[in-house]
Amino acid sequence: MLTLVLMLSFVMSSLEVNQIEDRKNFLYTQANIISNQMITEFENLSLPNTREYYYNIVSDFSKEINSRVMVFDRHGSVLIDAYKEYTEQDSISNKEIDQAFKGEPASSIYDSPSFGRIMYVAVPVESDGAIVGAILLTSSLEDIYTSQDTLLRNLFLLALVCIGFTGATSFIFVEILSSPIEKLTETVNRVAFGKHDERIRLEGSDEIKVLSNSFNSMMVRLDQVDNQRKQFVANVSHELRTPLTSIKILSSSLITDESTDPGIYKEFLKDIDMEVDRLNGIINSLLYLVDLEKKELELNYTNSTLNSLIPKVIQMLVPLANQKNIKVDFQADEKVWATFDREKIHQCLSNLIANAIKYNEPGGHVIVRLINRRNTFAIRVIDDGIGIKEEELPFIFDRFYRADKARNRKTGGTGLGLSIVQQIIQLHQGDIRVESTINQGTSIEIEIPKGLA
Repeated sequence: MLTLVLMLSFVMSSLEVNQIEDRKNFLYTQANIISNQMITEFENLSLPNTREYYYNIVSDFSKEINSRVMVFDRHGSVLIDAYKEYTEQDSISNKEIDQAFKGEPASSIYDSPSFGRIMYVAVPVESDGAIVGAILLTSSLEDIYTSQDTLLRNLFLLALVCIGFTGATSFIFVEILSSPIEKLTETVNRVAFGKHDERIRLEGSDEIKVLSNSFNSMMVRLDQVDNQRKQFVANVSHELRTPLTSIKILSSSLITDESTDPGIYKEFLKDIDMEVDRLNGIINSLLYLVDLEKKELELNYTNSTLNSLIPKVIQMLVPLANQKNIKVDFQADEKVWATFDREKIHQCLSNLIANAIKYNEPGGHVIVRLINRRNTFAIRVIDDGIGIKEEELPFIFDRFYRADKARNRKTGGTGLGLSIVQQIIQLHQGDIRVESTINQGTSIEIEIPKGLA
């Protein structure tokens, strides 16, 4: 409405100025035409016959242009008045006529109580370079203002129709748009109060539909994460309870049986020590993952060679490999230097190679291959073990996720190892890729830029 009001004000103001300017130019032109017609006989206008002749001409011209025409001599006396209100004995002086006697055309607008707004236009009559008289035209401007009032009323009615149409259309579109938003809001509120099975069902293909689809996808993902969390809590509870139960039984036996053989006593303490180590392993994995997620975590970059780091990791895992008679080989075509956090890459490789050993069959083979590329280096860990099902591959890096839960319980996995690996690789701005075939083996490759620091 404000826009329409401003537009109407501007249009009407511009139209008024243009119409008045056009009327003034028109009157100037007509006054000059009369002046040119009378210039040859102007000195003879004092003669009755000549005055009568030109009065008829001026009177007809006045009716034609719907304006009053008056002719003055150089002294300001009226020679001809188309309306015959003044005679030759009358003398008139106003600023327009005075300006014309100075050789300059003049115009003004007056507001008359009787006739409304009137425009005065005066032009000089020149003969042989001398000003011998003046022509005064007066014209009512009421027709301009009347037409403007009519136009303004029509535009105002049109504006009201446009506002009404726009308002009705807006209300319809608001209803169309707000209805799905209200449904979305209601669903979000229900989810906030714990109804995680809620989904939004909207028709169409607009942005609201896209938003609802994104919300539904988010809820599906949250359900998956929540289920994984619950499974993780159950798994960790089991993993923690099992060694604690063993420790409780062993310690109770030692306390209640005072005649325990020293050899058995020592064997029980070894078992307790092993269970404590198992508990420490679970807790350390959890704490390590929490540390990796700290926003203020800074990597300790050093320029080092991978050819010396990888054999140290393998050597550390030889006892685990020997338990299953698994051979671990390191392959590298050339020496590779890079800038990375040595301790964290050590942890990353330790998890990957340990997994390759744990989930391999006795007598299996693990290959750790170092690959030098132009701006990156890659480490590929290949085993010929049990493999991973294709449908489980997208989730193996998810925290709390454990593929083949029965085997994980036997190997002591908690589902955190690959999550830790992924966090470390992401901190190094790298990528991780997995290929696996069930009962044939798995290949995991990490790729990291060489110069991060």
